[in-house]
Amino acid sequence: MRIFFAGAARDVTGSQHLLEFNGTRLLLDCGLYQGRRQEANERNRRLPFDPRRVDAMVLSHAHIDHSGNIPTLVKQGFRGGITCTPATRDLCSVMLRDAAHIQEADAEFLNRKHREKLEEPVVPLYDEADVLKALKQFRSLDYHQSAPVLPGVTCTFLDAGHVLGSAIVQLDIDRAPDRLRLVFSGDLGRRNMAILRDPEVPDSPEILILESTYGDRLHSPMAGMEAELAAVINRTAARKGKVLVPSFSLERTQEFVYALHRLTHKKAIPAIPIYVDSPLSVRVTEIFKLHPECFDDETLAFMRRNGDPFGFENLTYISSVEESKALNEREGPLMIIAASGMCEAGRILHHLRNGMEDARNTILIIGFQAKNTLGRKIAERQPAVRVFGVERSLEAEVVVMDAFSAHADRDDLLDFVGRCRKSLRKVFLVHGEEEQMLPLGERLAKLGIPDVHIPMLGEFARI
Repeated sequence: MRIFFAGAARDVTGSQHLLEFNGTRLLLDCGLYQGRRQEANERNRRLPFDPRRVDAMVLSHAHIDHSGNIPTLVKQGFRGGITCTPATRDLCSVMLRDAAHIQEADAEFLNRKHREKLEEPVVPLYDEADVLKALKQFRSLDYHQSAPVLPGVTCTFLDAGHVLGSAIVQLDIDRAPDRLRLVFSGDLGRRNMAILRDPEVPDSPEILILESTYGDRLHSPMAGMEAELAAVINRTAARKGKVLVPSFSLERTQEFVYALHRLTHKKAIPAIPIYVDSPLSVRVTEIFKLHPECFDDETLAFMRRNGDPFGFENLTYISSVEESKALNEREGPLMIIAASGMCEAGRILHHLRNGMEDARNTILIIGFQAKNTLGRKIAERQPAVRVFGVERSLEAEVVVMDAFSAHADRDDLLDFVGRCRKSLRKVFLVHGEEEQMLPLGERLAKLGIPDVHIPMLGEFARI
């Protein structure tokens, strides 16, 4: 048995891990790589394994860096089942179609805008027909139920507490005369976050593939999160500016809107217009309402007292292009929440282009920003950045709030491993940048984990 680390190895995007066992191959996640456009295009088009030889796939959750290249996988010959939770399947049905639409729209824009500079036209990775074909191969499995995904391999999902439907993947593998328990964390959530339940801990894992996005960082305390957010909104409103919020359509937008609802209910912020400018966020939010079984007790209690946590009087969801364009003509104070979360595509780019050079405005970063993305450059407060190929001065105030992060931080990860360390004999660290992974690896070794390994991209590791 061996694992091929085909993505998210010493990096945070493009999650893909291929387990080879007794002549069969099981793929864990198939995410899009996000980064420099040319590199991302090449890596996403050329999968580092033959999709035709992959027998089955298990998907941890619906974020695009974990699910976004499934249509390419199917397009290039994968014919196996894709096992995930029901909520993940529902989310992928809208998120993957949206990814196809964005690729087609961006390709059309770039081909029109830079026709003379491009040696070859930009071609989308996949289209909606490819997505619909891939969705036929999805299979749903509820939390705590078990089902075979390959001969001799049984899958059980535990709640990862990261996004709606996110799962810790527990694989029980027959290795005569014993059974091996391998666990893939997917992306772990934080404890005591709103909306979702806390991450669960697997029983007696021997091999753990663990994410490490914030392996050497502590998040700001959630206790002060709402006060800090209120302060940002209040000072921007006082100078009649716009608060521009790049946000992931899945989970982060709903988490953020829920926080705004609570602040509005307490009258801690002025009743400025708030727009969620994302057709995908609208559809994702409707899927949230279909899965209250994933909510924690606090959110369910809020719903009983106050109704819809994702809707209130001064909040407007926008879908049409015309309404989106009209926002750029409106004077502040107001807030615009739009995708994509790393500012690499989508409507947020148009709002940033129109608002980043105005010092009255605030760009509020509420999610992780991978290296080389526009979001990372803004978070680093670089004096000038390129938007749609044009360099623009960054005059707006930039605020980074990591308290909204849906990822476990260093202490959460150490606690997770510590609670199951007695059975562990090997931990692989993935989905993290080296400056986060290396210190986490050292701390895990001090916990007494016998073997902590940080694989390189393209590495094969025997178990």
